[in-house]
Amino acid sequence: MSVPSKKTASKKEFILQKAALMFREKGFAATSMRNLADSVGIEAASLYNHIRSKNEMLESVCFAVANRFNMHMSLMEADHQKSIVRIETLLRFHINQMIEHFTEVTVSDREWKHLKNPALTNFHHQRRMYRKRFAAIIEKGIKSGEIKKIDAATAVIIMLHAVNGIESWHRSKAKINAQELENNMVLILTNGLRKQE
Repeated sequence: MSVPSKKTASKKEFILQKAALMFREKGFAATSMRNLADSVGIEAASLYNHIRSKNEMLESVCFAVANRFNMHMSLMEADHQKSIVRIETLLRFHINQMIEHFTEVTVSDREWKHLKNPALTNFHHQRRMYRKRFAAIIEKGIKSGEIKKIDAATAVIIMLHAVNGIESWHRSKAKINAQELENNMVLILTNGLRKQE
């Protein structure tokens, strides 16, 4: 099997970045290979030298994001700090991803349902498992007395939806800086979990 050259790899990476941007702005279904070729500045037929299909691009974007989140979750599961500290670290990671990798994260969160099997089933399973793993950290904190007696699954949904709301921060013309946003969100979201001394 031939190894792709650095030039070919970087061209593919450039195409994937453009694809992610178009998927976010237009939606996966409304984006055509011709649209993408125009944005990259090549003929539509030439696109197939780098990418097999539109669905392959969506898979690449979705699973790259999923891998980053799962790797970070594994680090948190292996961490021996208090649950509330690990939850705060997870939240900061989520917020940072939405700030620094907004396009890719948004596409993976909104457009994954357009994946084809087996990728669709795989990705759906990873999403469910990720939330369960997050909830398990909260449940451990409830058992240790750090966190209020709440429904952990509901807490995860609320926190993840709040982080998704960062989209409005990206659109805002008069906004606080990224660090202030992160600190404010973490303070608000974790204060609702902490058991009062």
